[in-house]
Order: sequence, then C-alpha cells, then structure tokens
Amino acid sequence: MKKFLIASLLFLGLATSVGATTLPSNVEDFVKKSFPDAEFRFDGVIVLPDGTVYLPLIPSKLATDTAVNISSTYPSGRKMEEKPDAIILSNDYVLLKMITNSKGRNTVINLTTPPVEMRTGLLPQDMLVPKNLVIPSSLKGIIGNLNISTTRDVGLVIPVTQTTTQTTAVNLNATPQLKGKDFYITSNTNKNIQVVSSDKSGAKYALYQEDAPVSMKGYEGFLLVTSYGKKSLEVISLADEKVIKEIDFPTRPEEIIIDAKNKIAYVSSGEDATMYVISLENMSLKKQIRLNGMCEKVILSDDGTKIFYNDKQTNEVWVIELDNEYLLKEIGKFPNVSKLAYVNGKIYITSRTKNRLAIIDYETIGLMSENEIGSKPVDMYAADGILYILCAGDKVLNVIDTETDTLKSVIELSQNSFPTKITPVDGTDLALITDAKAGVYAVLDTKTQKIVSVNDLNVPVGSIYVTDKVKKIGSK
Repeated sequence: MKKFLIASLLFLGLATSVGATTLPSNVEDFVKKSFPDAEFRFDGVIVLPDGTVYLPLIPSKLATDTAVNISSTYPSGRKMEEKPDAIILSNDYVLLKMITNSKGRNTVINLTTPPVEMRTGLLPQDMLVPKNLVIPSSLKGIIGNLNISTTRDVGLVIPVTQTTTQTTAVNLNATPQLKGKDFYITSNTNKNIQVVSSDKSGAKYALYQEDAPVSMKGYEGFLLVTSYGKKSLEVISLADEKVIKEIDFPTRPEEIIIDAKNKIAYVSSGEDATMYVISLENMSLKKQIRLNGMCEKVILSDDGTKIFYNDKQTNEVWVIELDNEYLLKEIGKFPNVSKLAYVNGKIYITSRTKNRLAIIDYETIGLMSENEIGSKPVDMYAADGILYILCAGDKVLNVIDTETDTLKSVIELSQNSFPTKITPVDGTDLALITDAKAGVYAVLDTKTQKIVSVNDLNVPVGSIYVTDKVKKIGSK
C-alpha cells in the first residue's frame, strides 16, 4: 500500500543515480555559506561540524531556481547559522533538524498543520535511517518506503470506559442480517470513532482522531475521514486500524460520497468551491471539478452520472452532469434546504424550516408540486421507488410513492428520541435510523416498509458505517 503513496514523488523528485541521493549543488552551496565544513553524506543527510544532523525532504516537483534562499523557518525568522528546527528553501527543498523527544528518541519537529512543502516532500529513499528515529504522524507521508516508525504506529485503537449499563446485549433475532457486523460511529460527543459490535449496545474500543470528523464513509475494509482541523482526507485500514494514507488539499475537505460501482469517491470543499475525485483503487487524487458556490448537502444519483448540491450562501441548488463534460446546471433557489434526493427523473428537496417537499422535473427544471410534510425534515432515503423522509420534529418517517408522489403512510418512531440519519446497510434491505441524542436506533425493512426492531445503542450517532467484521492483521 505504501508503494502508490510515493510513486509520483519517486518519478518526479528523485533525479539521482542508483544507490545514492545527491543534493543539488545550490542547496549544498546555501548550507556551506553558514557552515563551510558541513558534511554531505552519500544519502543526502547533512551533518554540521558540531554534530547537528539535518534530514532533507526532496520536493515532489523540482524547481529551476539557480540561487537558493530561505522561504521560511520554524521557529520563524531564523537564519541557517541559528540552526532552526526546519528550513524551507525557495526551491521547495526542506531541511529538518534531528532533535530528541521527551522519550529520548530521535525525531523532527512536530507541527499540528505542517506546511505543504513538508507534507508533500520525501526523505531520500536510500537514507541510512538514524537509530530510534520516529516521525510525527502529521508527517508520515515523508517516509515513503523507509522502515521508520511514526508516533502513532501502535495503531489508532484506544480503550473506552465502560459500565455495566453500557455493555448490554442486543437481541438480533428480528434482524439476523445484522449478526456479525461492526458499527463504526462518529458522534458529536466524542471526536474518536467508536467501534460497536452489532450484538452489544456499547463501544468495545475507539479509533483515535486528532480532530472531530466532518464526514466518514466506508469502502471495502477502509474508512475515509475528513476532519475539522485538517486539510486532508485520512484513509484508515480496518485490517490493522492504522492511517495508511493522507490525501492533502489546498483547503479543508468536507463531505464524502462513495460511488462503489465506479470505485470513486467525491470529496467536497465549500471553501474553494471544488469537488475532488478520488480513485478508490489506489486512494489517489484523479481530478478536480470546479463548482459554483459553497457546496453542501451533496448527493450522487444512483447511476453515478449526476451530483446534486446546495450552495449554502445563496440557497441555490445545482447539478453536475458527470457524463456531459461536467456541465453545471442551476436547479433553482430554495429556502433552508435540509436534504436532496433524486428518483425517477425527479429532484426532491426538503426545507427544514418550512416543512415542505418540493418536487422538480429534471428535464424541464419545472416545479411539479410542493407538499407539506412532517416537522423538521432532516434526511431522505430512496429504495425500490419509495422515498422515506425522516422528520425529526414529529419523530416519524413520511413514506412517499415516487410514481404518484403521494403519501403512502406515516411510520412512527420512538417518542424519546431525536432521529437525524437514515443509513442503508449494504447488501440488505435494511436501513438504520440513528439518533444524535438518545441511546437507540431503529431498523427499517424497506421490503415491508416497517420498523422491525428498536435496539439500544449508547453512542449518540453523527454518522455510522456498517460492515462485516474485518479480520485483523495478525489475528488467527
């Protein structure tokens, strides 16, 4: 898995002879101005006369600068002779000073948000790794194929505090499709991802997160996670429960949608009005799609040809026609959009404050009807021509026949809850209706259009991914 992480960097950045990394002469000249007797080892490592060691990071794209100067340093405003912890040069080479951490191990500067030159640089791949060297997890991308530990190489698993009431058994007789499943849950009460066995009500452990997740989606043994404090997408392997890759972006990524059929993930960034396209085959950035406005409430049509989103600044709804040279079309302006859905050539738009459902014909972009629905609609899910609208205020599901666009029935939910999300269980006819506050979830059978079970879950749910238990690396 590491190989695809560095393939492009190796191709673009390592213009060296086999078995040796030679720093550009202008980088050596820059160092020699302050330290004429500095040693430049065959593997690119720089050793100053007093024994101070600098590890170079080779940029992904080589600059053509002839003269090299300092672009920035950490701490800021330092000169080379002051031996700062990190030096970013004008040709994007980075020099990281080897320091000792509180545990006596060799390391480099640990920054919460490293600059892009650090995140995208690469250590020389023939480097003789210093003894006991550990790299901060925020810089794991610089390691490449070298055998170097990171500060979180022990994995993401952390224990959770449990009480008797948090570990009650859950009866799955009514929903045998859930047996042998694990739930991966983000919550507004805890930044870590909680891992819950389907036959228990409480978390068995958690996956550590530095920042609270914005969006989490699963795909074939991996979790894709965006977070509030990061300008990157984390890819977590569930087999060894480690972050195996971080995909960097210019701005903070937000919502994730998965197109499993085409092995693609779409990651939105409202800040720079961009949709990023990620290959799920090698977890790499394929392309960028420019949008109009600050995108939110992003959905993908079932056939994978259209992406719909709402502009949070203007309340305009847009569509990207992915099979039509990424054509952008405006659908119209709608008040306080809470959710979008696309079924049978029609766009369904709910308004959280107006308690209304607008139905738009896609071909004509004309309003077909506007119907009153339950209070505080927060989510929608379509299956077999039926649209389920989750109304948190009334604690009900409105069941809409999309052929006639009429209300078929109203399914009542627990009155001691605030349901906020409908999540389908892949490979089944079930969908979980989860709650952001109460310790329960309801199971909807879309074949019978009935709630078949209500189970305890002592983890408030922001989002949930349901998957078969993943065999862990090293387990028997």
